[in-house]
Amino acid sequence: MRINRHRTLFATVAVAAALALTVAGCSSSDDSSGDNSAGDNSTYGLPANVTSGFTAVTVENLGSPTFPFVGSDGRAHVAYALQLTNAGLAPATLTKVEVVDGSKPSAVLASYSGPALSDPKCETGECNRLRVLPSTPAPDAVIPPGQSRAFLVDFAVDQVSDVPQTVLHRISAKASANPGPGAPVDVTYTVAPKEVAAGTARVISPPLRGTNWLAQNGCCGTDFPHVTSLAPLSGALSNSQRFAIDWMRTDDQGRFYDGDKNNNDSYLSYGENIYAVADGTVSSTLDDMDANAPGVLPASDPVLAAKLTIENVDGNHIILDLGNGTWAMYAHLQKGSLQVKAGDKVKKGQVIAKLGNTGNSNAPHLHFQLMNGPDLAGSDGLPYVFDTFDYAGYVDPAAIRVADDFLTGDYFAHHSTTPQTRTDQLPLNESIVNFAN
Repeated sequence: MRINRHRTLFATVAVAAALALTVAGCSSSDDSSGDNSAGDNSTYGLPANVTSGFTAVTVENLGSPTFPFVGSDGRAHVAYALQLTNAGLAPATLTKVEVVDGSKPSAVLASYSGPALSDPKCETGECNRLRVLPSTPAPDAVIPPGQSRAFLVDFAVDQVSDVPQTVLHRISAKASANPGPGAPVDVTYTVAPKEVAAGTARVISPPLRGTNWLAQNGCCGTDFPHVTSLAPLSGALSNSQRFAIDWMRTDDQGRFYDGDKNNNDSYLSYGENIYAVADGTVSSTLDDMDANAPGVLPASDPVLAAKLTIENVDGNHIILDLGNGTWAMYAHLQKGSLQVKAGDKVKKGQVIAKLGNTGNSNAPHLHFQLMNGPDLAGSDGLPYVFDTFDYAGYVDPAAIRVADDFLTGDYFAHHSTTPQTRTDQLPLNESIVNFAN
């Protein structure tokens, strides 16, 4: 399982104090946003319902327009990230971030405040969406002058048709009221349109076969890697892993290994066949990395971490071009098991490699994701769904969080003996899944 932790600060230049503009806002007749004041957006060429005027806290969309997917809970999910920058001279303390319907800002799709913004004592659940760049939990809800924070957004509605074409973001804070010096005041802006219904989730076949597969580090909360793995690549903060899953298999008792936990061969996942999820062309491969010893994450070991690069962090891997701007990545594969090379054409269901434990991995597993580019550097993660699988329960995230580095134990406390067939859904974090043989 891969963990990316980087830290940096982004500084902005303060505007001259002499340019003392007041905060202005614009609202439609059904907008109950409570923005500070109103202005005519036609003057600025801004979309309707977007605040115009001075905004100490600027909001930038990270990544490309996105679209919903149906999760294994049967609901339509949307996930993306923002970058918030305090361009004022006073500290900006966030009090609330709301996601609202772009055509009807009175309709609130998600609201985050209190621990959802920042809570150093919270390790799991709805907390710590505000991140020190690129993506470690912020110590509090304060953004110092000239600094930035990332903000992780996800929300769910009953069905895909309930997702609006565009959302806006209502930011409430105590911040500078104008470019000059002065104490923070209460401000509210409705800003940053984002297209969230820009397409439909790609339907693919599963990359694995058989029963008792656990979807680790999956979408969409903030407690586990992948969703939180923003990285500064190719001049931007991007997250190719947002919808990635680390797949690990258990036996029928919910155990990940049987025998010597220090031996990769003891793990139920190790050596399993990996399959092409769709017809495509092999874009690139890597097949020269030796297996790791279980129980040690290379990024956490100074000697091993020094050997990690952007090229080999995913270990032995295959990237497939599926067409229409979509690439599939299979990572941490077994050395010497790759059955394809760059330029090869593959068919859906074709065996392409075996599951391994290479790169930044502490146990045998398959890291799988779709993205909008041919490599990690600057690609954005894409939502997707599997054509069919059986949902067989879940593992309590708290049990994974307190587990040892070998995932010792029995994880079937919430396993179902009567799995439910699902179609065109993505298993959510810690789902137990059976794939057809």
